Amino acid sequence: MRRHYGRGKEKRGWSGPKHGPRRHRRSGHGNRAGSLPPGVPQTPANAGPSSSGDPSSSSSTQNSVVPELPGFYYDSEKNRYFRLLPGHNNYNPLTKESIQYQAMECKRLRLLEEEEKQKKKTTRAGLNSSVLLQKRQLGLLSSTSYCRLVHELKVNCMQRRKIEIHSPDSSVAGTNNFKIIVADVACERIFTVNDVEHGGCKYGIINLSGLGKESLTVEMYDNLYFTNRKVNSVCWASLTHPDSHVLLCLMGIAETPGCASLLPASLFSSSNPGDRPGMLCSFKISTAWSCAWCLNPQADNCFSTGLTRRVLVTNVVTGHRQTFGTSSDVLAQQFARQTPVLYNGCRSGEIFSIDVRQRNRKGQSWKAIRLFHGSAVTSIHLMEAEHYLMAADMAGKIKLWDLRTTKCVKQYHGHHNEYAILPLHVNEEEGLLTAVGQDCYTRIWSLQDTHLLRTIPSPHPSSKDAIPSVVFSSRLGGRQGVPGLLMAVKQDLYHFSYI
Repeated sequence: MRRHYGRGKEKRGWSGPKHGPRRHRRSGHGNRAGSLPPGVPQTPANAGPSSSGDPSSSSSTQNSVVPELPGFYYDSEKNRYFRLLPGHNNYNPLTKESIQYQAMECKRLRLLEEEEKQKKKTTRAGLNSSVLLQKRQLGLLSSTSYCRLVHELKVNCMQRRKIEIHSPDSSVAGTNNFKIIVADVACERIFTVNDVEHGGCKYGIINLSGLGKESLTVEMYDNLYFTNRKVNSVCWASLTHPDSHVLLCLMGIAETPGCASLLPASLFSSSNPGDRPGMLCSFKISTAWSCAWCLNPQADNCFSTGLTRRVLVTNVVTGHRQTFGTSSDVLAQQFARQTPVLYNGCRSGEIFSIDVRQRNRKGQSWKAIRLFHGSAVTSIHLMEAEHYLMAADMAGKIKLWDLRTTKCVKQYHGHHNEYAILPLHVNEEEGLLTAVGQDCYTRIWSLQDTHLLRTIPSPHPSSKDAIPSVVFSSRLGGRQGVPGLLMAVKQDLYHFSYI
């Protein structure tokens, strides 16, 4: 049987003409789009643009799975592979990371442009306010379902507006990058951790009372408290009254050990410094990954810190400590309210609970409920009825666990994470779940049926130091507040408001 070698070369498309020099072949520099490795099957994904004149071939190529080839990258626009050049070649150096970043940036800019043009679609087919109202009047929807679906519609129509931050010290506002923002229970105040240019962190509290439908200004009160250590975890604490203090976990550096600091919220106010009541204390600990404050009266004035292979429960007033040994680092914690039970998420993927009323025990016989993820657990959230627990891990999986049967009952898809400790934000009243991925996209799901309602791109280019920190509430600023999403990224604060 005679083989037609010439015809086969014409189909491949990456080689040059039959006679003459080969194309895309440069000496010393440039992208080379020829000579795929031997053994690579001939498919539309690795064929050149001359493989077919049918315009439908490009659409089929985009829908097909393009295999990764070592030393090559695939250009979807040109529909062909290009060789990655070594790093010492400065003519047009290409890396896999730079190509992925360029593709992500193009996608982000496209989504931002669509948002500015208000090209939004309803999250569910046939769902609009008039249809919902009609079904509610006919008795086809309960009040709970009606409110949940209305919130879905509003979330889909949120528009981004930049907030102007005022500060008594004009040299402070807008000069440091936001790292963490955490709202109190009433969503009246936001505690902020900001990175300082010369290293370290600075703290502040933003008062949201001035945030309204027309006004987009907030007051930020800083304090002279400054640390040159990294802040790993933050939570509000109720010592003298609800949300009276802020608990911070600081990493140790060099010979300085880590610590858990309890700061009165009154330190961040415009009143006379001599009139600021409260308790300011610090507890030396090893590196803490997480912290949680207990609101159950049976463990009054207690907080927990998740350490390296340990859980440490401390009473602020008496200084008494309980230590529970673990087999892994504890990256996430939350206390139950109905009982003094502490839930912990570990680097090993295990989630377990501790009844802090029991005394220290050797081994791990004190573990009650035990759940398992396939990757490190970065965030947990106990639902209000305390029968369900939401957990996220470093594989990007978000699962809802039934604590009575210790089984996963729901999964929320689309979250992106590889190695970062990222929080979850659950709003049961609105029926929404919010999470920011390592790709800097903010995603909002329906708690009811796990449907992804909206994906919000960051206003700034994606990077490791520009992952947004968000707060969502239907009452930002208190009972008379406005609903929406707060997003802090870089030096800016944005409000995604309901229309």
